Amino acid sequence: MEITAPTSHLSLPFFDAAHRELGARLAAWAPRQKVDESEDRRACRQWVRLLGDHGWLRYCVPAAFGGALEKLDSRALVILRETLAFHSPLADFAFAMQGLGSGAITLAGTPEQQAGYLGAVARGEKIAAFALSEPEAGSDVGAMAMTATFETATGGADTVVLNGSKTWISNGGIADYYCVFAKTEAALGTRGITAFIVDAATAGLDSSEHIAVMAPHPLATLQFNNCRIPASAQLGSLNGGFKLAMQTLDIFRASVAGAALGMARRALHEAVAYARQRKMFGQLLSDFQLTQAKLGEMAALLDAAALLTYRAAWLRDCVGTATAAQAQTYSAQAAMAKMAATENAQRVIDMALQMHGGLGVKVGTKVESLYRDIRSLRIYEGATEVQQIIIGKFCLKGQP
Repeated sequence: MEITAPTSHLSLPFFDAAHRELGARLAAWAPRQKVDESEDRRACRQWVRLLGDHGWLRYCVPAAFGGALEKLDSRALVILRETLAFHSPLADFAFAMQGLGSGAITLAGTPEQQAGYLGAVARGEKIAAFALSEPEAGSDVGAMAMTATFETATGGADTVVLNGSKTWISNGGIADYYCVFAKTEAALGTRGITAFIVDAATAGLDSSEHIAVMAPHPLATLQFNNCRIPASAQLGSLNGGFKLAMQTLDIFRASVAGAALGMARRALHEAVAYARQRKMFGQLLSDFQLTQAKLGEMAALLDAAALLTYRAAWLRDCVGTATAAQAQTYSAQAAMAKMAATENAQRVIDMALQMHGGLGVKVGTKVESLYRDIRSLRIYEGATEVQQIIIGKFCLKGQP
């Protein structure tokens, strides 16, 4: 029996007709895709190709470069990630990284950089990656140790030499290019970071050190050993890399919440289906009031997180972030959405697993894989504790 992601929440006033049409199309398409996910790197490449061939990756870039919409639309990104994650967290990962790995180019790339990369990302012809984290610099971006040194060669052409390492890099080892952040003025901390585009085939870049995690997806440590790139590969302004990285993460933070919602919705679906057919003590599991209470709690946790997520996406799309006050408000609301959705999804999936009893921990069942898939969302693109700090600082500034 084909399982279809729910779309009733798209009737909420946060969305318009275009979003509802998008959600319905994707909900019909996603369950028909059959990808063997037993090997994550091969599967991720296949998902990128499928998503590109069917036009879904066009929502990762603006219309000027082959995108579906005039500009990046947070509500569309949330809908896409929520629906894909309902069916396949790896499909969601493949989609999300195309957006995150190209977002900095959308925001700050030169016309040549945008033309050279964004269209290929939208078609699924180039796999993108975002390389910010280091072994000693995760949440503490200012501790970054990787360096970028400008050199002038004979004849006057400028070259940038990259040295250092990046780790926990999604799509590491399969990406066609990396948006890499490095120190150009070490003494300035976060104010001395610059971004660069580094093609995967560049000499001096080694992406062979793969990282195995509990929910398999492509991850690697990158080593840069006198990796030389042209100065024209600089992305955005000199020493403007930290701001660019944060702006890029801000765009996609609400969509991380969307992915968590998709996983939580699938867990609730699995719990309801199981409760309706599992017989025990002469009746169905769904007949017990304790089961009904648990399902009620799961639904409330899910909806609470959904409203925060849709509000944050709507705020960016419809109110904007043009002023400092708007940007701070959106950052706080996106942080609330990311925190609530990922934490609530963990609780919902845990309750669904518990409801399945021993079957819930059997490798190969949907709730077992969801239990592994959700855990990383509470860490990446800003751990829960980082979101709490963002929200707390917003409160201390006198904001409601």
